[in-house]
Amino acid sequence: MYLNNHSFFSLRYGTLSIEELLEQASNMSVESLALTDINTTMGIPDFVKAASSKGIKPVAGCEFRNGDQLLYIGLARNREGLKELNDWLTEHNLQKKEFPAEAPRFNQVYVIYPFSKKHQKLHDHEFIGVRPDEVNQLLTSPYLSASHRLVILQPVSFTNQSGWHLHKSLRAIDHNTLISKLSPSQSAPASEIMLPPTRLYERFSRYPEIIRNTQKVLDDCNITIDFSSIKNKKVFTHTVSTDKQLLEKLAFEGMIYRYGTNNREARERVRHELNIIFKLNFSSYFLIAWDIIRYSMSRDIYHVGRGSGANSIVAYCLRITDVDPIKLNLYFERFLNPKRTSPPDFDIDYSWRDRDEIQQYIFKRYGKEHTALLGATSTFKGRSIYRELGKVFGLPKEEIDRLIRDPGNRQNQNKITEAIEKLAQQMADFPNARSIHAGGILISEEPITYYSALDLPPKGLPTTQWDMYVAEDLRFDKLDILSQRGIGHIKETVEIVRENQGKQVDVHQVNQFFQDKEVKKRLQTAETNGCFYIESPAMRGLLKKLQCNDYLTLVAASSIIRPGVAKSGMMRQYIHRFHHPNGFQYLHPIMKEQLEETYGVMVYQEDVIKVAHHFAGLDLAEADVLRRAMSGKYRSRTEFQRIEDTFFSNCRAKGYPDALSLEVWRQIESFAGYSFSKAHSASYAVESFQSLFLKTYFPLEFMVAVINNFGGFYRPWVYFNEAQRCGAHIELPCVNHSRNETRITGRTIYTGFVFVQNLEQQTISRLVSEREKNGPFQSLADFIERVTIGKEQLTLLIRLGAFRFTQKTKAALLWEGHLLLNKPVPKVKSPSIFQVQERNYQLPKLEQSPLRDAYDEIELLEFPISISLFDLLQTRFRGEVFAKNMLQHVGRKVRMLGRLVTIKYVRTVKKEMMHFGTFVDVYGEFFDSIHFPPSLKQYPFRGDGIYLLLGKVVEEFGYPSLEVEKMAKMPFQTAS
Repeated sequence: MYLNNHSFFSLRYGTLSIEELLEQASNMSVESLALTDINTTMGIPDFVKAASSKGIKPVAGCEFRNGDQLLYIGLARNREGLKELNDWLTEHNLQKKEFPAEAPRFNQVYVIYPFSKKHQKLHDHEFIGVRPDEVNQLLTSPYLSASHRLVILQPVSFTNQSGWHLHKSLRAIDHNTLISKLSPSQSAPASEIMLPPTRLYERFSRYPEIIRNTQKVLDDCNITIDFSSIKNKKVFTHTVSTDKQLLEKLAFEGMIYRYGTNNREARERVRHELNIIFKLNFSSYFLIAWDIIRYSMSRDIYHVGRGSGANSIVAYCLRITDVDPIKLNLYFERFLNPKRTSPPDFDIDYSWRDRDEIQQYIFKRYGKEHTALLGATSTFKGRSIYRELGKVFGLPKEEIDRLIRDPGNRQNQNKITEAIEKLAQQMADFPNARSIHAGGILISEEPITYYSALDLPPKGLPTTQWDMYVAEDLRFDKLDILSQRGIGHIKETVEIVRENQGKQVDVHQVNQFFQDKEVKKRLQTAETNGCFYIESPAMRGLLKKLQCNDYLTLVAASSIIRPGVAKSGMMRQYIHRFHHPNGFQYLHPIMKEQLEETYGVMVYQEDVIKVAHHFAGLDLAEADVLRRAMSGKYRSRTEFQRIEDTFFSNCRAKGYPDALSLEVWRQIESFAGYSFSKAHSASYAVESFQSLFLKTYFPLEFMVAVINNFGGFYRPWVYFNEAQRCGAHIELPCVNHSRNETRITGRTIYTGFVFVQNLEQQTISRLVSEREKNGPFQSLADFIERVTIGKEQLTLLIRLGAFRFTQKTKAALLWEGHLLLNKPVPKVKSPSIFQVQERNYQLPKLEQSPLRDAYDEIELLEFPISISLFDLLQTRFRGEVFAKNMLQHVGRKVRMLGRLVTIKYVRTVKKEMMHFGTFVDVYGEFFDSIHFPPSLKQYPFRGDGIYLLLGKVVEEFGYPSLEVEKMAKMPFQTAS
């Protein structure tokens, strides 16, 4: 009898999860139930899957609305009907248009209109829904004579009065209004609850035909979803057979490219992998990935293949990845095996500038009917819930802040805050909005609307309404087409080197980079600023502590830097064991057997699987679920609890002491949620070596590329500082040399106009276009004659010294610019803009100082270029000790002067705040500081600037830091 039910996928409307909705129906002996969320079918796969376990027949549907106006409800008679509903939703979502008041002539969908809506004529598939509280109106309704077109309509949106209050809160959040101002039309009535079917029968007892009509509709609707077969595009060529032939041909050709003709191990492994790929019908998936790589390489677009796909030698031979699985002893079954619980995917990274082109190619190549971006769902979490509820309850900001920051405060104890607290607990983890997965793309055999309606987010490409978890349940194997700025650094460096030095660089010769002595030296000394993944203070410290100078150690470092390993204390253990391989005891002989390569420390995701399988006796499928659950990629808490129980029961059966089992579990638990697969770490390490090679041999071009990609761990001034350390001469923006982005000529780097605060892009485009078309500007008058510009924009350029080629002071240029922009427009324009007659102005003597120039630069660029920030200090003191000689002063209390680069915030076991600081000294060299809670409370950081630090120099594994006792921010000179 229930044709109209909302789950919490009716965003900011429904209050019931799929499980709660079905649980209610089961408790009331409801035999058949329709899920009709508002303008979405995103919950249908979960609903269909869960309904069978409850013995309830699922019906797939959708409720169509324009804003708060209910138009009609659609119920799919079968799979084709669900596609019709999805197509109808998709058409209106992609075109951003409202739904019409009348439903289309569906073929396999029943349509139910609300009783309040007037209809002249209904088609065979259309009905009028009558609510229980509308039964009495039937006596005077024209529909009574057409009772064969009437059905029962008892909407369900919540469970009880408490659920209704939650619903109204959600509606107020959705409308950005106070709950007290919410109108009846903006929310559901309190009657939208599930009643026992007998109650509905009683209410409609005088109209048995309506009951029969309702039952007939439910009986005729049958939806099944196949959760067992792979939904991806089945063939790449024309047949499965030709796919196999093509993949085999490409794999062995690539093997020769990677290994030569006589590598028996590579040949055997390629054959082994191909057999598994063919058996599991993954030929097409590999060929589609190869096709994307082939296209990007033909366009000279650089890529990095990473993730567990790098475990595959076939992927390596197809050039999808640059990680050699033989060299790293990566096993293919981590990527693809019959027992793996989740489908595999290739993660392919492109520059942030290039990813859109790759996505467009995929959609054009495989068709928009069969291709979609993968959706994601953001949920109500943490502080955001209290902020949203606080607003709709009308609390002022200061009271909301207090409720969040100091929940135990007595002022928070009142009826409103108690209601907010109760609602917040109910709302936690509710779906809030649909969004886009970071990079997932689905390419389906059938039109994708058989499975999902599509949205059109700002990205501009069709996107599924459900997320990666549903995609996994449906057996879609996604491709992750991701973007990162590190790739942009590499690609652009190659282009800049070609332009500036006329040299061609092949960044794919990574095996040569691994052996290069200069590259390894820079890695060991952590000269890695700007280099992908190895430039953060923590990573630089780890590299120095490990004295890392080779690829395999960097692979491990790329994973142990992750928060889980550090938090568990195992990162420090790894460093100690690395330097003292015979100075420790393994937890258990199995740990030595399985983790000898990493000194008994779980470093990679595979290690979790190894330990769970070999130590605790979980089968490989259970071990993989454990690994995924701890990384937040598995939804079934029940299944996870079962595996946790199995872990400990197996350990007891094996006779392990409880303390040992608990310690192994602690390490798994603290580590697995943040770990990388070994192949993923290896991919990152390859990219790190590529960056480091470019920085070693083309440092200036590399730093310009880093600056232009606006990416990296630090702010722009840090990279300009690094370029100066590498020998560059940095110039301020110049109208005759600069572009939008930063550029290099020889060893001179011209700062890009893009860094100038409030300088409009239109101004930049006009300036650069005119200069490239008609040559350099000869004077300020020439510039004003040739470039349309307003007074404010011209002032910015003058204040920043962009006209310094004129040899005139800024003050003189400002006067001249003001007079030129305000002079009368001549009736007849000069025949040539290059024959400007400059006027000689008699101006008073106008002074200009380096100090004032520096403050102009700080205001307009956020950092000075013409002078060091240290030279603006009121004191000439530059420190007793500098970064380069800290190790010579270990154990001593010293004073150091440093410009603040970044701060890392950490809470101690006592929940107190401590900080790790990173500074540069007067020579531009980095050093790190430690600020324990007592010192930090008395001497806190006070924003950007230069600090005087008093503390003791300490070292760990040869890496120095300053334990700060006192700290003061240093004052600057004032510009007179």
